[in-house]
Amino acid sequence: MKKITAIIRPEKLDLVKDELEKIGCNGITVSHVKGRGKQVGLVETYRGNDYRIDLISKEKIEIVTTEDKIEKITNTIVENAKTDHIGDGKIFISNVSEVIRIRTGEKGENAL
Repeated sequence: MKKITAIIRPEKLDLVKDELEKIGCNGITVSHVKGRGKQVGLVETYRGNDYRIDLISKEKIEIVTTEDKIEKITNTIVENAKTDHIGDGKIFISNVSEVIRIRTGEKGENAL
């Protein structure tokens, strides 16, 4: 099993969620996060003072899935989150050693 973690622009979240649902990917977790990479933030002026905003608001999508679905899910995220500008985000894929459904005690892929 694998965990996909995608960091995307907030304005792309609804589109990405809708397209993931269309391909049968319904089990997702979404969190509002702040961070930065190459997109280093911006400087805003308010009442004559400059304020640096160095952490940019993003949305984090987490999906645990089987290995055979990784490519379809990641392609869907890229196709729908991409703007061709710095700050589009990143996708991380990591191994998941175990999943346990709390309600039933099911383990492994059956718990997904």
